[in-house]
Amino acid sequence: MNQMTKPLRNLDGIEVPAVGIWKLDPAHSVLSFSARHLMVAKVRGQFDRFQGTVTIGDRPEDTSIDVTIEAAGITTNQEQRDEHLRSADFLDVERYRSLTFRSTSTERSGDRTLRVTGDLTIRDTTRPVTLDVTYEGAASPPWGGVAAGFSAVAELDREEFGMTWNQALEAGGFLVGKKVRIEIEAELVPSE
Repeated sequence: MNQMTKPLRNLDGIEVPAVGIWKLDPAHSVLSFSARHLMVAKVRGQFDRFQGTVTIGDRPEDTSIDVTIEAAGITTNQEQRDEHLRSADFLDVERYRSLTFRSTSTERSGDRTLRVTGDLTIRDTTRPVTLDVTYEGAASPPWGGVAAGFSAVAELDREEFGMTWNQALEAGGFLVGKKVRIEIEAELVPSE
């Protein structure tokens, strides 16, 4: 268990993950997004294939995140839209196989919250993005071990990453919104 003697520790009265490397459990984690469609509704989707680690430091500010997401793993449960999102108009998965997020700074924003800023790379374009992260707690599953839960949200402008395709609407506005909301539910387990 990567030199962890105990998987949890007490920090300011809260039971938190021990110092060390924790990995994303993809079977119990969700990387989802939403964007405006026709200016009136939201289309939601997620990435089904990803991997990542969180290196927990002595202090929350010493924690870092490294995640790689397979671009072709995008799904909105509508095949025609998914193929368009994989095309050169958006993710261009033939040329850019993955998206990455690597944290550059972490600051504590509350007892159970952090602001994690990092470099997000999409289509070979890297921009800073800040995640508002909430520690949801830890639990021991019936089969043993321990898992820690985190949720996070962020917003980005897709056009800053070269995804500028759109279509004007007759009544004004555009088919696809520029802003994309990212929502993450992450379950971490100690790396072995």
